[in-house]
Amino acid sequence: MIGWLDCSSGVAGDMLLGALVDAGVPLDVLRTAVDAVTPEPVGLRAEQTHRAGLRATRVHVEGTDSVTHRSWRDVRSLLDASSLPPAVRERAVATFTRLAEAEARVHGTASDDVHFHEVGALDAIADVVGVCAGLAHLGLAALHCSPVALGGGSARTAHGRLPVPGPAVVALLAGAGAPSYGGPVDVELTTPTGAALLAAHVTAWGHQPPMRVERTGTGAGGRDLPGQPNVVRLLVGEPLPATSTPGPVVLETNVDDLDPRLWPGVLQRLLAVGASDAWLTPILMKKGRPAHTLHVLVGPEAVDAARRVVLTETTAIGLREVPVHKHALDRDLVTVDVDGQAVAVKLARLDGAVVNAQPEFEDVARAADALGRPVKEVLARAASLAAPWISPSR
Repeated sequence: MIGWLDCSSGVAGDMLLGALVDAGVPLDVLRTAVDAVTPEPVGLRAEQTHRAGLRATRVHVEGTDSVTHRSWRDVRSLLDASSLPPAVRERAVATFTRLAEAEARVHGTASDDVHFHEVGALDAIADVVGVCAGLAHLGLAALHCSPVALGGGSARTAHGRLPVPGPAVVALLAGAGAPSYGGPVDVELTTPTGAALLAAHVTAWGHQPPMRVERTGTGAGGRDLPGQPNVVRLLVGEPLPATSTPGPVVLETNVDDLDPRLWPGVLQRLLAVGASDAWLTPILMKKGRPAHTLHVLVGPEAVDAARRVVLTETTAIGLREVPVHKHALDRDLVTVDVDGQAVAVKLARLDGAVVNAQPEFEDVARAADALGRPVKEVLARAASLAAPWISPSR
């Protein structure tokens, strides 16, 4: 069984509780887990409601008016001393660890010493432990999730009024490599607790995967937003084989009779028509003739155009087409300042962690020209400024 979460109206811990109960997880499963951890009585109550005309289940977490503020160290002690099943405890520890580390980065403190309502409050403990118990009960082999709506505007927190999305939410989703977007309304749609639960348990991001849906759950948030159903939907079912779609290919041909001065233009033309990459390999052909193998990596949408370039702008009279599988890291751009000159840096992420940070050479060359300094010196400076983005565990 696999699951898919629709977070197009954001996500919070109580919304996930509602979606799990609505999908068939007994409320007692969640209650038992919460009772095993919370040092003070906390109740869970489910009710049917509507959000923007959609029926949904709202789970209320009651009895959470404790004045005790707990650090992550305190919460971890509660989890360690609890009678939770190991699988549920591990899920909860993983969730709170991400949440505490994100808050620590935001506030500049050690994660063990993070002391704030979002971790210490009983409702956050109940949300996290209850959701972890519900997911363990479903026994999903994988949990997929849509891009996450964040909302906008500002929200009042224990630290004062902060912009939406809050810094901890941004850190949590960025660390998980999760796709997200602002809006569609100017209220807080995604909470730190909700973001931490996604970051700890979602295994893949994107549209609903091929699946035979067997049950669904709709969990309601606390507000009814006009024209915007404030819900999280959970679909549970059996995975189906993905529809076979054409993938990238490598076009290849051996050429021994082309004026070498033409090759740069050929490569440039191939990239212009949509090839992902194009390159030459020196070879020695039969009868000892020096030659080149032209390689063109191209997606299905540009194969015809690339094939035409090869056959019309070189002396090739045929070519090979080899299907390949391409794995590309997630990537994005940041900018560093080298003595007043902006240099773009491409970050490549593996499982959400930055493993490479490479300055864009064109920006480096432009900056070196503007500063009157050697290109290698500006390149080294830009690389050193980009180094902090690389994850220490690399």
